[in-house]
Amino acid sequence: TMLTKQIASAHLRKEWDLRIKTHFNQPGQKLRRRRARFAKAAKIAPRPIEALRPVVRCPTIKYNRKVRAGRGFTKEELKVRIADTKMGQHRGCVNAAGLTAKYAATVGIAVDYRRRNRSEESLSANVERLKAYVAKLVVLPRNAKKRSAEDVEAYKNAVQARGQAVPITDSYVAEAPRAVTAEEKKAKAFVTLREARGVYKVRGIVEKRKALLAEEAANKAKK
Repeated sequence: TMLTKQIASAHLRKEWDLRIKTHFNQPGQKLRRRRARFAKAAKIAPRPIEALRPVVRCPTIKYNRKVRAGRGFTKEELKVRIADTKMGQHRGCVNAAGLTAKYAATVGIAVDYRRRNRSEESLSANVERLKAYVAKLVVLPRNAKKRSAEDVEAYKNAVQARGQAVPITDSYVAEAPRAVTAEEKKAKAFVTLREARGVYKVRGIVEKRKALLAEEAANKAKK
């Protein structure tokens, strides 16, 4: 005999429409964000819309040939003396070495207290970037008595910068195609990296051993 199979009770009344969030208002939100950007630009004019950011390298070997805008300038970059500027006449803006981090944040320069300069190239590139920005900068003192006619005229004629006031340019130049040399064919990148890693790993031990041998030789010479 054939058993009659009972139809499973399908609980399909999940009321899913009460537990989801739709985003049909995206076109309206897009227009709202656009209007907010224009309102903010008009409110802070003629100050730049974006803060000045440093030029940094992307992480990892795959992308470190590319440059992009970083979080902020380091203290080392700000301390470099920026000569031939009018910023020295404003109190608290320049110390014995260069810009202070506190003042830099008030004139549209982003500051990063965590980043470190690990190469002379990055330091010099960002210092030149700061020099170019400061050369274009017009600072109007808050105290009306300290404002000169030149400052007021420059402030009125200032044009608001959209985006980065100093554009980021990549100085990378691609190498022209050429034939591989015999020396490059013989080179083994993996072996070279492993040897360098091994030398770095035992560097302290080797230096300590050399110091001990030199001390023993000196003691023998005295005897």
